Amino acid sequence: MMTFAEILAEKGKEAGLEFTERQLWQFTRYYELLVETNKVMNLTAITEPEEVAVKHFIDSLLGYDEKFAGKSLADVGTGAGFPGVPLKIYCPSLKVTLIDSLSKRLKFLQQVIDELELENITCVHLRAEDAGRNKAYREKFDLVTARAVARLSVLSEYCLPLVKKDGMFVALKGSKFAVEIEEGRAALKILGGKLLSAEPVKLPGLDDGRAIIKIAKIKATPAQYPRKAGTPEKQPLGSK
Repeated sequence: MMTFAEILAEKGKEAGLEFTERQLWQFTRYYELLVETNKVMNLTAITEPEEVAVKHFIDSLLGYDEKFAGKSLADVGTGAGFPGVPLKIYCPSLKVTLIDSLSKRLKFLQQVIDELELENITCVHLRAEDAGRNKAYREKFDLVTARAVARLSVLSEYCLPLVKKDGMFVALKGSKFAVEIEEGRAALKILGGKLLSAEPVKLPGLDDGRAIIKIAKIKATPAQYPRKAGTPEKQPLGSK
């Protein structure tokens, strides 16, 4: 029977990713903590070793670019830490801020950070809308990521206010990404974003239509955005 590290190394190779021994140890411990904590807290419906390796860890890394090295990154609605923690493990020079509205999830992530001996990574207990209005975080990040949080028209209002000018918003999306892009065009324009690319990606052994959407921040987000908590979801920008 293969160990988790062996599964991840093999599946990573299929996806064009190579891991050091330290990274394989860190991902293995992350997996163990995830499954352990999931027994008492709802973190993920996926717990089988191969599924976690592919659908959580490798999926989180599909949007990685070598240009991320040394940059500051905020992961919005990080949940169980995806994609922020896998990106940090894979690219240790990233300065990562994990943002989530649920303190018990962040408590779990702090344990992960401590046990994996990760540096320059912090947890912030805020709703995305509140983080975007907070001077400590507004337009302070080179990169902002989000995975499975909301559709793009809503997600843009959560994420783009955090991206500094000339920075980038990276959204990990499922099979309806093309529809979401069309729905989100007005929101991007209002918030100072411009679509750079929508690149279909494949996970090892799966063909479920995923894509990485990259959005450049070309101008400052107007001061009235993000609107107060709950509003973006109820009234997405550009919706009729």
